[in-house]
Amino acid sequence: MKRCHLPGWPGAAALLLATAGLVSGAPANQLSAEEKAGGWKLLFDGHTTTGWRGYKKPAFPAKGWTVQDGWLHCLGTGGGDVVSQREFEEFDLQWEWKIGEGANSGVKYFVTESHPTAIGHEYQMLDDPRVLNAQEANGIHATASFYDVLKPANPLPLKPAGETNLSRILVSGNHVEHWLNGTKVLEYELGSDAVKAAVARSKFKRVAGFGTRVKACLLLQDHTGEVFFRNVKIRDLSAMP
Repeated sequence: MKRCHLPGWPGAAALLLATAGLVSGAPANQLSAEEKAGGWKLLFDGHTTTGWRGYKKPAFPAKGWTVQDGWLHCLGTGGGDVVSQREFEEFDLQWEWKIGEGANSGVKYFVTESHPTAIGHEYQMLDDPRVLNAQEANGIHATASFYDVLKPANPLPLKPAGETNLSRILVSGNHVEHWLNGTKVLEYELGSDAVKAAVARSKFKRVAGFGTRVKACLLLQDHTGEVFFRNVKIRDLSAMP
């Protein structure tokens, strides 16, 4: 299992396991005593939509999303994106997800509501074999990519539509990592020349400040088809000593 060392964190506390808290057989949408002591918080309790609201809206969408069997279920019927009530800047975010055949979704971070549409850094979630052609596979639109900017590693340890995947986004200082099913598949430095060049080639090239860190919402995307989220948990690294 791969580990990530955060500058300034001594000893064992510096080791963030990619599968922390997601032990086989453990109850869904619950934190262990060890996780609670380590600063982890649930963003979805498995029963309600508390802590989330529609993008640019005061309340959670009245349609298009439901809570079902411990999953936050996006029906893909136009309910709209949802954002976290809390804002984050440096964090370790983990979640489980599964997606319908041909579906397209994502988790976005650094999302402010100053744009007409929800713009942010997106961890793409996709039914890759049915949506992408061979040339696009493992490219800048593949699952776990920094959508339209940076591609993930190849081969990608992606489970097929209908099966549960485990994802992680880590933002520590200007260092960002994307993980998929226990494997680090992408890392980049915010504000670096490499990121600036990649953004300049992307659809976000005219978005001021894109590619830099900002305290902002997290977003679960309603784009195309069904997607399910659970075990959504976060450690706010900005609050850590």
